Amino acid sequence: LSVCLRFAVFEQYQKARMQFVQTVADLASRPQNIEILHNAGVMSMLRPLMLDAVPSIQQTAALALGRLADHSDDLAEAVVKEDILPQLVHSLASQNRFYKKAAAFVLRAVAKHSPELSQSVVASGGVDALVLCLEEFDPGVKEAAAWALGYIARHNALLAQSVVDAGAVPLLVMCLLEPELALKRIAASTLSDISKHTPELAQTVVDNGAIAHLAQMILNPDAKLKRQVFSALSQISKHSVSLAELVIEAEIFPAAVACLRDPDEYVKKNVTTLMREVVQHTPELSQVIVNCGGMAAVIDYLGNCSGNLRLPGIMMLGYVAAHSENLAMAVILSKGVPQLALCLSEESDHTMKAATVWSLGQIGHHTPEHAKAVATANLLPKLLELYMDASSSEDLQAKCKKALKSILQKCTYLPGLEPLLYDAPSNILKHVVCQFSKVLPHDSKARRLFVTSGGLKKVQEIQAEPGSPLQEHINSINSCFPEEIVRYYSPGYSEVLLERLENYQPA
Repeated sequence: LSVCLRFAVFEQYQKARMQFVQTVADLASRPQNIEILHNAGVMSMLRPLMLDAVPSIQQTAALALGRLADHSDDLAEAVVKEDILPQLVHSLASQNRFYKKAAAFVLRAVAKHSPELSQSVVASGGVDALVLCLEEFDPGVKEAAAWALGYIARHNALLAQSVVDAGAVPLLVMCLLEPELALKRIAASTLSDISKHTPELAQTVVDNGAIAHLAQMILNPDAKLKRQVFSALSQISKHSVSLAELVIEAEIFPAAVACLRDPDEYVKKNVTTLMREVVQHTPELSQVIVNCGGMAAVIDYLGNCSGNLRLPGIMMLGYVAAHSENLAMAVILSKGVPQLALCLSEESDHTMKAATVWSLGQIGHHTPEHAKAVATANLLPKLLELYMDASSSEDLQAKCKKALKSILQKCTYLPGLEPLLYDAPSNILKHVVCQFSKVLPHDSKARRLFVTSGGLKKVQEIQAEPGSPLQEHINSINSCFPEEIVRYYSPGYSEVLLERLENYQPA
């Protein structure tokens, strides 16, 4: 009887513990309960249950802690202060696969919030323990470990280096070869998080053969996997010419261009980001993307998306155009300018507008022909409007000013310049008037049109400092016309004529 009683009591005690941790885990899955649980001191109650003799209680306690830590940095900090991390890390080596997944979830939940909390995971030996989990047979354990390592690596180069130093990269590359899609996705994502910080970290990923394995997956039908694959290739490509060339040499183009027709919007955005990172380096790399149809495809893509999804495509066109006259002309011939004009009119975000203005400046600053392509799209008044708008961000105003000056210095298309005579401030106006002073002496048709359109009259109304460059440009323009024409359009000349009329005595 005594033995039966002890067994019944033990069974009831075990059931109560299991019921407690399960209830806490369930409550912690709903955000509205988190603060109540924390205020009730549930962290300190869960800590001893992490060492429970019953594995299912241990796992559920870890799951509850992970959900709490995942909610906010304050609760993650509480997990650290309760000294739970060393206990988790120690038990990772000996417990079953279910516990390992739950423990890795806790480490991930703590690490995600900040570099400081990630450093706490590193200091507790968490990275080494997670890397050992990458060698486990169970794909779920590998996935949980790779996910946690990604959250640690993404914060900064120092934390990413700690992941590399623990030997994670070759194991993550091996995970790309596993059949499970979820594991492939998170391995690619973590390699992306490692690669993004420095050329040295990206080179480590490349040296372990990642590019070839990533390249093989770009036509995988799984959209979430393709997102991560293109993200990783982008983060590798951005650092240097040599790394971008290695990505190109993997022969991912033009197959990657075809992914701009993928139904998933983030696959398309990440493909465009990859092309942006490649073309920024050299004219030769830009030409590779242009030759495989990448630029034309991006221009079409810009017409079929909106908002932040457009940003990498807008910048890509600017990088291509910046390299040379020929590449800028390729953007123009592919109808890039009207597409950028559409982006400028449709987007309200100032960062997007600033990027679009920058790209237009890269297209238009090469030659008069390039500047004309921007001017004929009626973009110069729009750039001026954004520059003078007090509500425009400082960065947008600066980019408008720079783009206007660089385009105006090449623009000889006078109909595109003339609207600026009426609204431009003096620092922009001098560039406008300068272009008229260059063109009018050599073009009689333009001189006639300049008079009939009211341009000459407007020039006479400009108040310029004597001896200033602006005044010199005005003098150059006036010298292109008969003196009586200039006088006729000068302010106050009608009053002079009327006065002469009053004083005139018929014979």
